[in-house]
Amino acid sequence: MALPLDHLDLLDEPTAAANGTPLMLPIADIDEDPTQPRQEFDEDALAELAETIRQRGVRQPVSVRPHPDDAGRWMLNFGARRLRGSRLAGKLDIPAFVDTAADDYDQVIENEQRQGLKALELALFVKKRLAAGDTQQEIAQRLGKSKAHITMVCAMVDPPDWLLDAYRSGRCRGVSELYELRRLHEARPEAVQDLLARAEPVSRAAVRFIKGGCSSADRAPSTAGASKADERDHANEPSAKTLRTAFDEAAALQRRAELLCVELESTVQRLAPLAPERMPALRDRIAAVISRVSGAAGLAS
Repeated sequence: MALPLDHLDLLDEPTAAANGTPLMLPIADIDEDPTQPRQEFDEDALAELAETIRQRGVRQPVSVRPHPDDAGRWMLNFGARRLRGSRLAGKLDIPAFVDTAADDYDQVIENEQRQGLKALELALFVKKRLAAGDTQQEIAQRLGKSKAHITMVCAMVDPPDWLLDAYRSGRCRGVSELYELRRLHEARPEAVQDLLARAEPVSRAAVRFIKGGCSSADRAPSTAGASKADERDHANEPSAKTLRTAFDEAAALQRRAELLCVELESTVQRLAPLAPERMPALRDRIAAVISRVSGAAGLAS
């Protein structure tokens, strides 16, 4: 579709049409950016979005720019989920603003603000920017992230097969957990592999347990030249059987705690209208429990 003559001024005013309203562009004329960071799409979530679009339309316009290689077509800047949802809903047109100034950093920021990018998606972007000469500090500043966060993301830059398998299976998706697993695998490969062989998702508590079994999170596996002290430390580390028992106990305790939370919430809701005068003391009691639990979690981390 060629750009209408009366919309040529959009190239000088990229965020809105002349009257402040979006264009209605044929969906068939819009291509997704093959380098955009969003690469993973939840099919169930897309189906829900399509149903919403089918009923109410697209409420927030997508952002496009003239296609760099195909005159008359458009390249998508932001809005891949809305575009895909519109296709699923059978829509022929979609509201859009033209923005010729957006770059790949803007794409990441927009996706992060709407629905955070998955760890691998963000890692692929960081890898691309590092290859282009940006430093981790520059990437962090431009994305509004801490340098520590970008460092953790780098665990998924060229990840080993076992870590990629854990990620793609949905067993481990958290940035910090992926980062810690990659580091811990150097010191405790057996313990990490044992954890990944289990059916449950990888929890922070399980990662902390393995981490606690190392004299140092950065310690390399013992070698023939290791000191006697290093050998004693390695001998005292928990066995795979001990780790499995601890994981089972932790999972059972977590389920018990979750059930107690549900029961507590139900009880408080029933009590509040019957004896409102008792609620302040009860709130103080619950707050004290939360404080103690938070303190214990802090000591364990």
